[in-house]
Amino acid sequence: MNYKDIITIEPGKRGGQPTIRGMRITVYDVLKMLSSGMSKKKILIDFPELTKDDIQAVLSYASEREHFLTTTSHEASFRSKHFAQAG
Repeated sequence: MNYKDIITIEPGKRGGQPTIRGMRITVYDVLKMLSSGMSKKKILIDFPELTKDDIQAVLSYASEREHFLTTTSHEASFRSKHFAQAG
């Protein structure tokens, strides 16, 4: 399962936030439900249009995005320090 087949970003939908299969349910919505303690089973009951793969895609997307932001942040910090020392 590739999250890129499930997570979509459309400028006119939900302000360009990443959504699930073009629906109005955002990645943030699902992450917020999970972080508040809602089980995957409960989410699927409350939102029957979602699938287990959708929830897994949300987690994969969030994980990859966090890794990218953390890596990019560390690289930028390293470059700033390196250029400051060189100058």
